[in-house]
Amino acid sequence: MPAQGACRARGRGRLVGTRPVRFVALGDSLTQGVGDPVDGGWRGWAALLADGVGSDEQPAVFRNLAVSGALSRDVAEDQTPRALDFRPDIASVVVGVNDTLRRTFDIGRLTRHLDEVCGALAARGAVLLTACLPDPGAMFALPAPLARPLARRQRAVNAVVHALSDRYGAVHLHAADPVWVADRSMWSADRLHPGERGHRMLARSFHDLLAARGLVHGRPPSTEPQRPRPTRAEALLWLATAGTGWVARRCTDLVPQLLRLAGDEMQHWARGTSARLDRSAEHALSAALAAVSPEPSFRPAGARMGG
Repeated sequence: MPAQGACRARGRGRLVGTRPVRFVALGDSLTQGVGDPVDGGWRGWAALLADGVGSDEQPAVFRNLAVSGALSRDVAEDQTPRALDFRPDIASVVVGVNDTLRRTFDIGRLTRHLDEVCGALAARGAVLLTACLPDPGAMFALPAPLARPLARRQRAVNAVVHALSDRYGAVHLHAADPVWVADRSMWSADRLHPGERGHRMLARSFHDLLAARGLVHGRPPSTEPQRPRPTRAEALLWLATAGTGWVARRCTDLVPQLLRLAGDEMQHWARGTSARLDRSAEHALSAALAAVSPEPSFRPAGARMGG
């Protein structure tokens, strides 16, 4: 339930009361703000959105629990208990890309983790924010045998997020649009995280969806960056320092598995049996979704509108 001193109007889910709206963000480096640097750290879309969730007279209380590299398991086991203690009115849950980059990827396990997170937060009355995301293979422009396994995994993650968003009446953002992915001005030097413009667009898009439900009272975040885009030299310097460390960490875990998956792709392509891999992924996804009960044991906060 919302914290004492606040109430939630029925129907459209408007948050009203005598205390500020409480907004908590859960997830990985995307929500942590990587790609949108400020003095002393990262800012990101969630912090930008928080400025528009409240009003000038009563700003929102915001807490960002997202951690770079977080998996769905980390969000379920580490971040969610802290988020529940915060007693949020709005909670963003955007995670899953790191799961696709692990050799231990299991769509059934990811589904259970996300269902647990969304169910716990929604049961406390929080309005959920979710998003489907582009696959890393497309972002890195990998060769087809390498890109297809990652694309297959990310499609499964997005299907799970769509299903759980419907189940819990979440405010859902489609952030896997090819136009968005192809716009280089939206992305940072690493081509995996948004730059400042991209983070601002995410914040503005979520604000528009929340406004459609009557859940926000502040001004929408500006979509215009306040800082110039990094120069090519600055981008190369980043890739040679922080970017190199990221690639090294991923290579030790993902590359052997990805090469095996790419080998499977090429063998099936040569035999004309590529459809078997798609069917296998579809069966795993169907089993994962079937394991989630069709209806929550409570009424999600507010009616689902748009998004």
